[in-house]
Amino acid sequence: MCTFFKDLSKLHRAIKLDKKEYLEKDPSIESKWQLIFHAGFLSLILYRWSHLFYSHNLKFLAFLLHFFSRILFAIDINPAAKIEPGVVIDHGIGTVIGSTTTIGSGTLIYHGVTLGSRNIQKGKRHPDIGKNVLIGSGAKVLGPIRIGDNSQIGANSVVLKNVPPNTKAIGIPAKIVEIINNENPKIKSI
Repeated sequence: MCTFFKDLSKLHRAIKLDKKEYLEKDPSIESKWQLIFHAGFLSLILYRWSHLFYSHNLKFLAFLLHFFSRILFAIDINPAAKIEPGVVIDHGIGTVIGSTTTIGSGTLIYHGVTLGSRNIQKGKRHPDIGKNVLIGSGAKVLGPIRIGDNSQIGANSVVLKNVPPNTKAIGIPAKIVEIINNENPKIKSI
């Protein structure tokens, strides 16, 4: 029971960091009170509570909150996913985050993003998203792949392979855009 209260304290710190990131990264939020109407922020709070319950084997409560979040905000974040503090889900409608997904702090996720699996299988089947990653609207990042720190995934891209740190991936299927110099961007398959 003691670890539950320690994790509860971590949950409150995580929500504070989430709030800070939202205020920095979402220019539509002009005042802190607007966060009480922000679907992405509220779904992230419900996820944090459901993850706490899931982590302490209170799975009925975890999935009950998960269910309400899906109904209220049309955002599906599995309680088993691991999301570090300081993540922003902007708008959020249609966002799906699978159970074995991990997401690093500083990441910005736009609406309609799927962090999902490619196959029906047991074990690790969802992506690992690094720190300070930007994932554009409608992007699909599928399978047990790694998106490196400080990377960007273009809107509507379908990413099926690892993306190295500090790169941009765009297209269907996604290709890495490597800037050699400002005049000559080079595109290579991933």
